Amino acid sequence: MPNREAQLKALIDELKSHGTRLFVVDQPASIGALPIAVARAAGIAVAYLPGLVMRRIADLHAGEAQTDARDAAIIAEAARSMPHALRTLRLAADALAELTLLCGFDDDWVAQITQVSNRLRGLLTQIHPALERVLGPHLDHPAVLDLLQHYPTPHALATVGRQRWATRLKKLAPRLAERLAEDIHQALSAQQVVVPGTEVAGLVVPRLVQQLSTLRTQREALTREVEVRVHAHPLCPVLMSLPGVGIRTAARLLTEVVSRDFHSAAHLAASAGLSPVTRRSGSSIRGEQPSRRGNKVLKRALFLSA
Repeated sequence: MPNREAQLKALIDELKSHGTRLFVVDQPASIGALPIAVARAAGIAVAYLPGLVMRRIADLHAGEAQTDARDAAIIAEAARSMPHALRTLRLAADALAELTLLCGFDDDWVAQITQVSNRLRGLLTQIHPALERVLGPHLDHPAVLDLLQHYPTPHALATVGRQRWATRLKKLAPRLAERLAEDIHQALSAQQVVVPGTEVAGLVVPRLVQQLSTLRTQREALTREVEVRVHAHPLCPVLMSLPGVGIRTAARLLTEVVSRDFHSAAHLAASAGLSPVTRRSGSSIRGEQPSRRGNKVLKRALFLSA
């Protein structure tokens, strides 16, 4: 059925006479956000069937087709016969909903920054590997991006001379400038051959640099918005007092833990994939192994804070 409020309300009203209603989704975000909001507004309990669980249940059914109708039937059967497979969805406060949305955008920007950075390093490696070894590890520094913006090719750097690019580096990297200038000079001296395509690279490199700078500026602005919402949450002082927990880690803990229903610390650890998994068969003993499952976002946040 169409993902529209009127049709969803009509369906919910139609099912009133059939007893207790439970609304189950396999995607609590994106396309599932509106149905969840409509169901909660009608006072209906909402649950979540994780995608991996649903796929494994689907493997137990005949056929290999993957259609919306088949998925809906599998979700309904799981809700009826396997309620233990469902996860409770608590109503998230507006602040947490906003924080979740911002963290999702942050993930997107991190992926784009990594993609553009890798593309830039790949282009530098193609035209001048020695120069890439010097500048590649410092692409997160604004001084290096400014240098590549104005002198995007080895020929451009060699033409203006060491003193000029060293002076430019000092404006944004006073402590790094001298050492970096010496490394650039040695890298330029190590390669005399001009690789085909170097001239065109001089057109592409500044655009990649501009794109990378823009993405980082946008992410910094987003981080400030995240920081405001994290500090506004009542659990912020507790989270920030933990060793290794900063703004981004605290934001992840709030979005991934607060709105979920965990019965104990062990349940939380298992959900994050941090608890060992026991695998014993026959005469084998001590079969505990690290878990490869769990909430990857939460696991990464906890690992980085450890």
